[in-house]
Amino acid sequence: MSQTAAVAEMTKVGEGEGEVSIVAWPGYIERGETDKAYDWVTSFEKDTGCKVSVKTAATSDEMVTLMNAGGFDLVTASGDASLRLVAGKKVQPINPELIPSWGTVDKRLQSAPWHTVDGKHYGVPFQWGPNVLMYNTEVFKEAPKSWSVVFEPMDLPDGKPNKGRVQAYDGPIYIADAANYLMAKKPELGIKDPYALTEEQYAAALELLKGQRALVARYWHDAAVQVDDFKTEGVVASGSWPFQVNTLVADKRKIASTIPEEGATGWADSTMMATDAKHPNCAYKWLEHSLSPKLQGDLAAWFGSVPAAPAACKGNALLTDEGCATNGFDNFEKIKFWRTPTAKCEAGTCVPYSRWVSDYIAVMGK
Repeated sequence: MSQTAAVAEMTKVGEGEGEVSIVAWPGYIERGETDKAYDWVTSFEKDTGCKVSVKTAATSDEMVTLMNAGGFDLVTASGDASLRLVAGKKVQPINPELIPSWGTVDKRLQSAPWHTVDGKHYGVPFQWGPNVLMYNTEVFKEAPKSWSVVFEPMDLPDGKPNKGRVQAYDGPIYIADAANYLMAKKPELGIKDPYALTEEQYAAALELLKGQRALVARYWHDAAVQVDDFKTEGVVASGSWPFQVNTLVADKRKIASTIPEEGATGWADSTMMATDAKHPNCAYKWLEHSLSPKLQGDLAAWFGSVPAAPAACKGNALLTDEGCATNGFDNFEKIKFWRTPTAKCEAGTCVPYSRWVSDYIAVMGK
């Protein structure tokens, strides 16, 4: 069946098929097993009869691999996976008319380039946020002002070197974090977009990352492992997600986070439907549920993210009325959102993602 035919058939949402299978980031689909207060699955299952099964993925590359293998209905894809899934015909356009709450989506996200292609929406915005600099407040009495604390060899405020006490992300998209730092550190390189790098700009980012290799205690991709490393392995600074920060703060650890002066990369995640989804009715029911103010607010409180539906910013007991501001609602313009680098770019020719993958594996020495 062609993609177009599959889409044409969905003109209304019918009876659920009894289940829906989702590939998701850790912490994105909670049913109260970790903390009873955070459960947005049980009510959905009761209301719709659609049993939710979740496969967590730690990186965007893992999500793409899982979706390529098939067998899932939905995926909560970040911008560095979403366009690859569209190009690979692994996800289908969604019909906003079948999602009553579509109009409540933040206008800044409704037609964002990481899920909208040729005027068609391939995803329903879910949550967004920055890649923050997480740090130990016993080592840093004041928030670090620059990403240099993880990129350049130096003594930290406690007088000890940063070598062996910092981490970097185990994913090729982290090259953009190096490029973002160099935008401010070396303006002569002329980097305007950390996801569109000329050969010279790309070489400078790789050089920075090769130097960082000597400092890094671990390249992290598992949020739970990073939390443990900050507790027991002496790690004191790293790029991270608000989720790990919240987890450590809840555990009464001396941890905080900041967005340094160079700004930050970030993620805006969209729930996308597989081209061959076996449970499209349940999938559409989940897409509608995913925008409910309660789910949006509860998830934002749990993950430390920002809701895609701004109505969630008021009146949510877990998020509180200050939660959206705390999680960065007003930082949208400061964040350079993840997206897949392509060879064709404004500069003419840029280094494509396939090179990012092979070169970053070489940098990590794996």
